[in-house]
Amino acid sequence: MPCGQPGGGAAPALYVVGVDVGSTAVKCHVYDRAAAVRGSGCRKVEALHPRPGWVELDPEVLWSQFVGVVKEAVQAAGLHMRQIAALGISTQRSTFITWHKRTGKPFHNFISWQDLRSAELVNSWNRSLLLKVIHVIFTVLHFFTGNDRYLAPSFLTFSTQQTSMKLSWVFKNIPEADEAAKKNNCCFGTVDTWLLYRLTKGSVFATDYSNASSTGIFEPFTKCWNPTLCNLLSIPMSIYPSVKDTSFNFGSADSEIFGVPIPIMALVADQQSAMFGECCFQPGDVKLTMGTGGFWNVNTGGNLCASHGGLYPLIGWKIGEEVVYLTEGSMSNIGTTIKWAQDINLFTNVDETAKMARSIVDSQGVCFVPGFQVSANDPCLSASFMGLKPTTTRNHLVRAILESVAFRNKQLFDIIVKKVRIPLRTVRADGGVSNNSFVMQMTSDLINKKIEKPSNTDMSSLGAAFLAGLASGLWTDKEQLKKLRRIETVFEPQKDEEEYKPAMDTWMQAVKCSLHW
Repeated sequence: MPCGQPGGGAAPALYVVGVDVGSTAVKCHVYDRAAAVRGSGCRKVEALHPRPGWVELDPEVLWSQFVGVVKEAVQAAGLHMRQIAALGISTQRSTFITWHKRTGKPFHNFISWQDLRSAELVNSWNRSLLLKVIHVIFTVLHFFTGNDRYLAPSFLTFSTQQTSMKLSWVFKNIPEADEAAKKNNCCFGTVDTWLLYRLTKGSVFATDYSNASSTGIFEPFTKCWNPTLCNLLSIPMSIYPSVKDTSFNFGSADSEIFGVPIPIMALVADQQSAMFGECCFQPGDVKLTMGTGGFWNVNTGGNLCASHGGLYPLIGWKIGEEVVYLTEGSMSNIGTTIKWAQDINLFTNVDETAKMARSIVDSQGVCFVPGFQVSANDPCLSASFMGLKPTTTRNHLVRAILESVAFRNKQLFDIIVKKVRIPLRTVRADGGVSNNSFVMQMTSDLINKKIEKPSNTDMSSLGAAFLAGLASGLWTDKEQLKKLRRIETVFEPQKDEEEYKPAMDTWMQAVKCSLHW
């Protein structure tokens, strides 16, 4: 039966759709009341590289993939669209586009969070005296007043992943966007905003707090687009969407798209969505996502922690009066590195890698330093193997790659323990690389904590579905969601972290040699 047609007697709307628009794929799952997957769809995302360092996405292709994957998942579930109670959308963060408010025509492709076109601007601003003076002022005010309102704003340390510098680049280099902005005819949006705009045929122009706070333009404490930053970078304030709750009725998809109007009940950034999907609802709950990149997130409750030591604050979600803050630390090149290793035939199937790593006692001194994508700490970090010998085999290379993931997990975890003054609870892992038992066990050993891996590692999709299901009434509260969690494996420490010290010391020395390449 075509998924847009209800047939004779349509069943009640007891299902929710969660879509995860990621960096490498658009994935969609249809969930029932028990949070079991009834049907799925997936489309690969192809990035465009018009110049070295530039990373873009075609908005029309992404739109087509989004619509197609929803239809595919509902069809696979054997359902029709009238049975879908709500749609929740999780999206990659900081990837953005601008378009004409009246015509809806984009001024350019999506500019990805991985894009490096603003690297030189970022470096020059981070070295600027002005930002240092502003930082000192905020630090002094916070010290003498104790008021968290004077925590140093997140924009005082720019990274190439942030949206602000690339958005400034748009208005300096695309005259049509600049001209439209001067006439109040320019719209800015991250992926969620663009999809919502298209789904509602231009009638809704909005985002949510989690996506907004991930841009570096929206201040988590004041909960508004930052006018100071926009003035510094000559970005017009008129371009921004309204910011709504994460679990919220954003309107319905136009009936022409899916055959019936489907309520859009959640917009959420992917890491925050994974956090919600893992049911990390209490302060001290920790989530580790290992996908294209790696992200450690800690629920800090109602407390906003200042950017420090590679960590930065985000709004996790806002539901009614509840605002939950997160502290996040990130690392690039996890899934990217493993995919590269497969592409050059170090192994045939990713499932082989844990066995290959365990087939030898150590990496024989071989170290791998990831650096295929931009590092927030050093945009010039070079990917490299070091310590190669005539006896080095594929197994040594693969083990070195997997060890590098665990070592970097250890580094970020140690920063979190030092800077986040909240007792940490059990770590919950998700993402494709969490299926690698070697990485998971080694990480558990190094951080000396249990790590839970769920049965379904597509947590961004599940989190979006949970948030949409709450808004639509499919689920009543977060306590009910906790009961739906399914844990497949628990990794417990088996070795003392000191046993890894010689290998990690060697790896850290290799990282130092790769800096500023």
